[in-house]
Amino acid sequence: MKKIFLIILCISALSCEKKTPTSPTLQTGFWRATLDVQDTKELPFIFEVKENGTLVIQNAEERITVDEIEIDGNKIRIQTPVFEGYFQGAFSEDGHQITGDFIKPSLDRVVSFKMVYGDGVRFRESVKKPTTNITGNWETVFSENGPEETYIAKGIFKQEGSNVTGTFRTTTGDYRFLEGSIDGDQLQLSTFDGAHAFLFTATVTDSTLEGHFYSGNHWKEPFVSKRNDAYELPDAKDLTYIKKGYDGLAFTFPEADGTMVSLSDERYKNKVVLVQILGSWCPNCLEESKFYVEYIKENPNSNFEIIGLAFEYAPTQEKAFKSIQRLKDRLDISYPILLAQYGDSDKKLAQEKLPMLNHIISYPTSIFIDKKGEVRRIHTGFNGAATGQKFIDFKVDFDQYVKNLLAE
Repeated sequence: MKKIFLIILCISALSCEKKTPTSPTLQTGFWRATLDVQDTKELPFIFEVKENGTLVIQNAEERITVDEIEIDGNKIRIQTPVFEGYFQGAFSEDGHQITGDFIKPSLDRVVSFKMVYGDGVRFRESVKKPTTNITGNWETVFSENGPEETYIAKGIFKQEGSNVTGTFRTTTGDYRFLEGSIDGDQLQLSTFDGAHAFLFTATVTDSTLEGHFYSGNHWKEPFVSKRNDAYELPDAKDLTYIKKGYDGLAFTFPEADGTMVSLSDERYKNKVVLVQILGSWCPNCLEESKFYVEYIKENPNSNFEIIGLAFEYAPTQEKAFKSIQRLKDRLDISYPILLAQYGDSDKKLAQEKLPMLNHIISYPTSIFIDKKGEVRRIHTGFNGAATGQKFIDFKVDFDQYVKNLLAE
């Protein structure tokens, strides 16, 4: 009788025990994410969740590893690498969907998103056979009917079947790794790199592209392109220069510890110095910085120095330095990055900080100074790996030019 009583008591205790619901997890495999942009359009990108819990964003050949992921109950926060933007969302009951907002605090921008598990297709599969193949070079004008905002670009694309990859090069850099497809005569391309969310849509013919460029949900502009395999943009070395009446480049800006750094410091005398104008929020600057880090590791030389001048849109000096340090830590940057401006990344304001330059039209911009302290070259913008041969040619030219300055 006693045994029966104990059994009943145990069963009763177990039946009264509360079952804690299992928290959802970011399941391994492919996910399709979409950001809501203008005109009821969605900007898609694909990421893969690995066994180690990291996720990898995919844009054509580009792979971006994200390892700052926090899950609390059914809530999730995904912090993009280096940049301040993050996804804040909630899982569905089955854990196969996440909805919420992509937030960039300093710019006060919020974009709704949805992530769906088990879907690895960027754009819905083409229904119609492509009417043409856009492989090649395209002479492009953005905002053609707005003179104050008009700018030129070069489209570089490769098409296999319905799939298209490539980029637009501009005088200030490239529009990153674009990936998409053609459905009949409708082209769609997108990229998401943690900072920039770009969508391009266009109607295509054998010789023209005509459509719109969307950046997040805050920007939209038209563009037109015509096939032109011989087209080239102006030389990036001819766009920015020292104005008449100035002897050269001069500045004094602080490091995070308050130390003021100037080109006239003993550390930089009789050395070749590269001054990098950048922003921690800028993907092209990030890619350029990766190249510089790799270069100085592979080509150590005590007579070659790099100084970064950061123009940050973070609202306070403290937050700006925090963003700079995050960039330095993530990329293992050993050279100093000074805070030239915070609260705004406007290029006109930036030019006021360096009045000897005719203008600053791009982040990044690199200024080469020889051992005598003379500015020898200013390279506007950065065309990264998405530009293919252009990037390869740049690396060869950069190496040779630095070595020539060092040999003088």
